[in-house]
Amino acid sequence: MVRRGILNRLLGDRGERAAAKYLKQQGYRILARQSRSRIGEIDLIALDGQTVVFVEVKTRSSQAAGHPAEEVTQAKRRQLTRTALAWLKRRHMLNVSSRFDVNAITWQEGMPPVIEHYQNAFEPTSEGQLYG
Repeated sequence: MVRRGILNRLLGDRGERAAAKYLKQQGYRILARQSRSRIGEIDLIALDGQTVVFVEVKTRSSQAAGHPAEEVTQAKRRQLTRTALAWLKRRHMLNVSSRFDVNAITWQEGMPPVIEHYQNAFEPTSEGQLYG
């Protein structure tokens, strides 16, 4: 069980690095990676033009258990919304345009990763709305 957790974490780290590289190639500027607070973690924070983008990266070795993007549940969206709001507040950036993207990566052993980038994948959710 511990070995499986370590392997999953290593795959996740590889996926985050691949996602950051992919986003840079698309013209994004990476502001932070694995941004942690007491509320939660945001995998990548990037700048797309003037928009701050909070990116959730989900990496799987196959789609046997479902598509990686399906792992971004309603509970995860609420946690990401609260974490992003706190990040923006700490930097006095509540007036800056922002959005949530998801990078779904399928990375089979010995193959290059397949990266699917979903811009504006979901709206902020929870009692701590970003807008309004």
